[in-house]
Amino acid sequence: MEQKGYQVNVHHKQQWNVLKQSYDMPPQLQSCHSAVIDGYLIEGHVPESDIARLLKERPKNIKGLAAPGMPQHSPGMAKEGAAYKDFKVIAFSEDGLSIYKQY
Repeated sequence: MEQKGYQVNVHHKQQWNVLKQSYDMPPQLQSCHSAVIDGYLIEGHVPESDIARLLKERPKNIKGLAAPGMPQHSPGMAKEGAAYKDFKVIAFSEDGLSIYKQY
């Protein structure tokens, strides 16, 4: 993320549940990594391009994005240079869940 121009502050916490609950993130979307970026909760291996789109569009109804689990062909899991595939990025909001991007 730093290579893409984001300022990164790392917080090593044992419990992120309170933060996730404050964003109304459904338990089935929980994953291995959590980040708050400009007021949005990002959970799991969400591609940077989806985060950039979220920050550009700034939808009021979306509280965050999640790539549940650890998808094999997602950022950090795919072979270097390989296309992302076979997973979904899910947007969550007070209205429920929706597919933000399908890979």
